[in-house]
Amino acid sequence: MAPPAADAPLRAPRAAAIAGILFSTLLIASVLLVRWSIPYDPRDAGAWLATRSDTVALALNLVPFSGVAFLWFIGVLRDRLGAREDRLFSTVFFGSGLLFLAMLFFSAATTGSLVLGHAADPSRFAGSQTFAFGRLIVYEIFNIYAIKMAAVFMVVTSTLALRTRFLPRWIAVLGFGIAALLMLNSRYIEWLILAFPSWVLLVSLAILWENLRRRSDEPAGAGR
Repeated sequence: MAPPAADAPLRAPRAAAIAGILFSTLLIASVLLVRWSIPYDPRDAGAWLATRSDTVALALNLVPFSGVAFLWFIGVLRDRLGAREDRLFSTVFFGSGLLFLAMLFFSAATTGSLVLGHAADPSRFAGSQTFAFGRLIVYEIFNIYAIKMAAVFMVVTSTLALRTRFLPRWIAVLGFGIAALLMLNSRYIEWLILAFPSWVLLVSLAILWENLRRRSDEPAGAGR
């Protein structure tokens, strides 16, 4: 029997793919539920609190699970890069990913507090200054700062992919293009946030396909 370490190069890509797919599907579902329930205009009066609170709460409950999957995705990608990982790029890669998650969680927690605030005082909370302040904070943090960190993450990941060739070149080039859009237009294009988890999903599927192809190319009986 081969030692456990012999399977590590195969398990790591598969784990990264599964984690990336989970993150992408959960975040896309959460964003769709929120976008269908809450107006994109941060100056809305909060009428959705009376009719869509349950849907928003469901969307927010998906966020922690997507965050855990994204952390796992980052960790396994770094493990896959191994000695090829540059210290400068790895710092920005890890830092931008953590900052994105922190601001995603902050936005979700603030939105959840708006839902709870309305439940505690349905007659006065919607349209209040407290609601308006919280709503604007969520809009700015998520649509400006979190999206910018997602763009930085994509740029660094794409750069590492070009240097180490752990992803197809066209996916890296696509990542640069999407990152540029996120940097310049995240405030003005309502559905642009979906570009980030969609790209992570594409990366994950590419990693999974490469892993399956390598396993199929192995000689019969290898690793036994």
